[in-house]
Amino acid sequence: MHVAPVGGTAVQDHVALAEIELCGDLIIAASAAEDRLSLESIDEVLKVAETRDRT
Repeated sequence: MHVAPVGGTAVQDHVALAEIELCGDLIIAASAAEDRLSLESIDEVLKVAETRDRT
């Protein structure tokens, strides 16, 4: 059995870390909400600036 060495070899994937943080923000918002999050609430949590087209 081969075990990876400890310390100094950690690789950080900044995109993955950002996605994990956004998922955490959504989980926190969902747990604080009394009902399901609306699309507008989700956009607000994710800091989405664009307006959805409602045609």
